[in-house]
Amino acid sequence: MNLINLLIISFLTTAATMPSQNLDIKKVLNPKLSAYINTIKEDFSKIPKDRLAELDKIAQFIEKQVKAAQPAQLTYICTHNSRRSHFGQIWAATAAAYYDIPNVKAYSGGTEATAFNERAVAACVRAGFDVAKISEGKNPVYHVSYADGTEPVKAFSKKYNDSSNPQSNFCAIMTCSQADEACPVVKGAASRVAIPYNDPKEFDGKPEEAAKYDERCKQIATETLYVFSKVKM
Repeated sequence: MNLINLLIISFLTTAATMPSQNLDIKKVLNPKLSAYINTIKEDFSKIPKDRLAELDKIAQFIEKQVKAAQPAQLTYICTHNSRRSHFGQIWAATAAAYYDIPNVKAYSGGTEATAFNERAVAACVRAGFDVAKISEGKNPVYHVSYADGTEPVKAFSKKYNDSSNPQSNFCAIMTCSQADEACPVVKGAASRVAIPYNDPKEFDGKPEEAAKYDERCKQIATETLYVFSKVKM
């Protein structure tokens, strides 16, 4: 066997055994978070059909943008940008990395600004995210990390039209009924999808508080991961 043939065989063998970029991303996910994701993927079949129809619209928006080599900008909107919309933003960034969907930009905002609620922050930590509080005050800024070597999600409360959020060509994802009703039209949005979630705030200070925040975090994680699993490259 000549040298050229040996080189070709060596190249093909190496290529066949190299992990894909998607597998690389999964390997560097925080171990606890990776285990969490592997568990909740089993719940895709439990998502109600009426919600699947809305979630598929988000997947279609992402797929259209990616295939057009345009950024897929997703803005999760709730009333106070304190709980559900932050869960949406954080899980969208995580799901994009997990499924290796390029050029996805996840944002969140409210019809008013308050703060990223500390109970929602705690639920993120329990799910397996690394969370660092990088500023103090009434509306502190957090860095939420899902994997080593990746840029963390910068989480703080803001209005949905804040200058740090996209002003055009984004998908507005309404995560609560109140925001959905208050914003029948979201200026600049190329697409608008309503997938309201029950507010865990109702259980603040009650014995089941942590369980309800974990439940909502898991529901949003499940549905967001489902969305990205449907994006075809």
